Amino acid sequence: MTDCDKLAQLVMDRCDELGKISQSDDCLDRRYLTKEHKQANGLVGGWMQDAGMQTWQDEAGNLWGRWQAADPDAPRFIMGSHLDTVPNGGQYDGMLGVITPVTLIAAMKQAGIRLPFHLDVVGFGDEEGTRFSSTLLGSRALTGQWPENWADVKDSDGISLAQALKDFGSDFASIPNAAISTDNLLGYLELHIEQGPVLEQLDLPVGVVSAIAGAKRFEFNVIGMAGHAGTVPMNLRQDALCASSEMILAIEKVAQNHGIVATVGRIQNRPNGVNVISGNTGFSLDIRSEFDEKRDVALDEILLELDAIAARRNVRIERKATHAANAVHCDAKLQSVLRKAIETQNIPVHTLFSGAGHDAMAMADICPVAMLFIRCDKGISHHPAEAIDTPDVAVSLAVLSHTLQNLS
Repeated sequence: MTDCDKLAQLVMDRCDELGKISQSDDCLDRRYLTKEHKQANGLVGGWMQDAGMQTWQDEAGNLWGRWQAADPDAPRFIMGSHLDTVPNGGQYDGMLGVITPVTLIAAMKQAGIRLPFHLDVVGFGDEEGTRFSSTLLGSRALTGQWPENWADVKDSDGISLAQALKDFGSDFASIPNAAISTDNLLGYLELHIEQGPVLEQLDLPVGVVSAIAGAKRFEFNVIGMAGHAGTVPMNLRQDALCASSEMILAIEKVAQNHGIVATVGRIQNRPNGVNVISGNTGFSLDIRSEFDEKRDVALDEILLELDAIAARRNVRIERKATHAANAVHCDAKLQSVLRKAIETQNIPVHTLFSGAGHDAMAMADICPVAMLFIRCDKGISHHPAEAIDTPDVAVSLAVLSHTLQNLS
């Protein structure tokens, strides 16, 4: 019988060890196609080999390990997550979803358990998009979604993606070889910290993800008229900042009314002087929902509200769409298996959607996907304070073990 408590401590210790690989001495910062990426692949690959797995690295720099089934023609099932981080990040986002299944496989093999499918674990080289400002590069390579023009995309040091791949020991022209066959592909399962406060609020160690929210992003520019703070009467002002403030509050209200999330995370104001009426204010909008139609209905209302505010305040508003991604719904059958596995641990089953993007979004293009969330302290993520509890990891190991043994 698998000792999940002991395994959980090993997972935590390995997260600690992997979390020391960083390009910065001051924080955890591990980016795509760097020497730290290569070092992380080497460390995790060693753990895979210790577990008796076959290992390889694909053309995009993703790390793979396979627990081979007895039948060489058996179907395959994939688990995994990403090994890159944001600057000043935490040591569980992504990494936990790679280390946990590798650690579990070693224990299952030792217990004499065999699965009727090849179990592949993948450590994606890039999910965060920190280096080349485009997310899910690792998982998109698996699904054959690397356009040719990405070769010329450059990082902040002026190094192109094609050059970075060459320096890493790969070649942009060979990236299509990283795409995997969908023949006999059963699905993809990703364990990930919640990155939110819901499970902690409910006092639950794990939860089943129903969907990954679809997001749209915009940049707005509100154009008024700058003027002297002391000489222009209030009723004659075309104050871009005041108009933007009303617009931002309107966005919040519409989001609350429609049960979606919408965030204005960045504001730029000009001239930005203490005694000058604002003449130009820019702000961002990130709007998300697990249901695309629900998000888009709210978005239409927001745009109408912003236009009405601009007209009433005698300012102009311009907008530019910068990002669009549809929601991804997790496979009903895989969700059912996860729920039953949680029930075997005598834990109430809670289903929630993910507001953050994950590699499962890309993988959904080629196979059924599912996600298991584990609670994290105060919902904090993308921050050094990111933390999880060892007993929760033990629960996730038990749930994953039961899930894998009951997939077929």
